[in-house]
Amino acid sequence: MRVGTVKEIKNHEYRVGLTPESARELVQHGHEVWVQKGAGLGIGESDNDYLRAGAKLIDTAAEIFAECEMVVKVKEPQSVERAMLREGQILFTYLHLAPDPEQTKDLVASKAVCIAYETVTDASGGLPLLKPMSQVAGRMSIQAGATALEKAHGGRGILLGGVPGVAPGKVCVIGGGVVGFNAAQMAAGLGADVTILDRNPEVLERLGYYFESRAKTRFANAANVAECVAAADLVIGAVLIPGAAAPKLVTREMLSTMRPGAVLVDVAIDQGGCFETSHATTHAEPTYVVDGIVHYCVANMPGAVARTSTYALNNVTLPHMLRMADKGWKDALRSDAHLAAGLNVWNGRVTYKAVADDLGYDYCPMEEALA
Repeated sequence: MRVGTVKEIKNHEYRVGLTPESARELVQHGHEVWVQKGAGLGIGESDNDYLRAGAKLIDTAAEIFAECEMVVKVKEPQSVERAMLREGQILFTYLHLAPDPEQTKDLVASKAVCIAYETVTDASGGLPLLKPMSQVAGRMSIQAGATALEKAHGGRGILLGGVPGVAPGKVCVIGGGVVGFNAAQMAAGLGADVTILDRNPEVLERLGYYFESRAKTRFANAANVAECVAAADLVIGAVLIPGAAAPKLVTREMLSTMRPGAVLVDVAIDQGGCFETSHATTHAEPTYVVDGIVHYCVANMPGAVARTSTYALNNVTLPHMLRMADKGWKDALRSDAHLAAGLNVWNGRVTYKAVADDLGYDYCPMEEALA
């Protein structure tokens, strides 16, 4: 199979779909790898690194979209990229379709085979291709929030860890999954006063055992969320419903209960955000203020630490790339129900129920696509 990767064009997105090491593995399996010139520069990998791995360098993304049977990316295809997709072509990347009707419409029109990293599952019910980026984003959320809390960036002028004789900052983490756990780890490590909210008693129990006295846990009912948000200097939105739009757990009305200069970091922004006042921002302009509250809603947070993120992502995506390249996408998905869960759009149909329900498409069962 001819597999290609292109230079990402989203604002301040430096990650790349294939590392030279991944390209080498594909080549060793007998496949042809095309890489757009300069695609790896953001992670410190030169064109020569890809050449030494056996890849072929290509001048433009258009050539790769025109000739490659599978295109591997990181972020969702932008409009100019979606226009180049072909019927039957495999697109393997993050998609986050539920809050993005325009992208969904274009992918449906392309009749491409669109497999989303974020809905591929594993035997434990986890999301293994989303997990490494969730780990990165969770840890980055505290860095970003700590910076936004500085007075020069519009914040309250709070040092999260405090100093002897001065209380630490209060951090409220909504959601105790991968993002929330990693955010709480970082915040507790800085010495902040951390509270984690979740609705799953087993998650709360696990977090309690892990953090002991370093973080508090509370059940995420409406009253507890409102109380913790009002008291917090920094709120991390870390709620995920796989494939579906994130629920709006912090309303605009709740902002009035917060102290001016407090910070909201919405890690769920890829899925539409879990704060009512959230809208996607970029690394170029990461924050904005609503009712005196600083919002950080960068939709590709891990892109800022591109090398770490790319290598972490390739560790989990490469086995699936190899399986699809070796077997073809249909046989690969038939033999692996967890990879099959990643199929979101096929032949002009939406094959992921949460996306179909959220955006009003007729749902096409997976079995029909794989028949």
